[in-house]
Amino acid sequence: MHVIVKGKQIDVGDALREHIEESLENGVSKYFDNAIDAQVTLSRNSHNFHTECSVHIGSGIDVTASADNADPYMSFDSALDRIEKQLRRYKRRLKSHHGKERFQAKLAFAAQSYVLAPEPEDEQPEAEAQDEWQPMIIAESSADIPDCSVGEAVMRMDLANLPAMMFHNSLTKGLNVVYRRPDGNIGWIDPKIEKTEKSA
Repeated sequence: MHVIVKGKQIDVGDALREHIEESLENGVSKYFDNAIDAQVTLSRNSHNFHTECSVHIGSGIDVTASADNADPYMSFDSALDRIEKQLRRYKRRLKSHHGKERFQAKLAFAAQSYVLAPEPEDEQPEAEAQDEWQPMIIAESSADIPDCSVGEAVMRMDLANLPAMMFHNSLTKGLNVVYRRPDGNIGWIDPKIEKTEKSA
């Protein structure tokens, strides 16, 4: 497994880097021996070290976790512990679904993901208010929309710690969205598009 360790405005020493690489390799291989790569980013926020950890274990499955601690080693170890818990839960789901092939989701199609700047809170001049506000794109990246079941989409969202996920429903063949509700439950949006006949 290829491991990338980065420090954001901090210097990651050789000892910490070696600890991260060895611990990740040992921790992930306990559950999956075909993980492709991992990335760990450490930064400093006020009095703590913040660790962002992401592991790509193949088949479009990404597992992410983060943690904070005053000690950089403890910060990473806590994030890795959360990664291992997610991998353990994922492997248990694979076994309960009678085999790994059930979660080998296909790529439905590729898409572009954008980050938009928020609408300014200040009142706009009257001349500008007449025109519709257009959000400014501040970041752009590629995104893969998987072809999978609702259960698999929820699992992927959970593993990646995402607030929502769009997917191509392998049963209905339509674009769906699952998301986390404020009450702790999972929401599922399944658009129903009614076809209307055009009048001659």
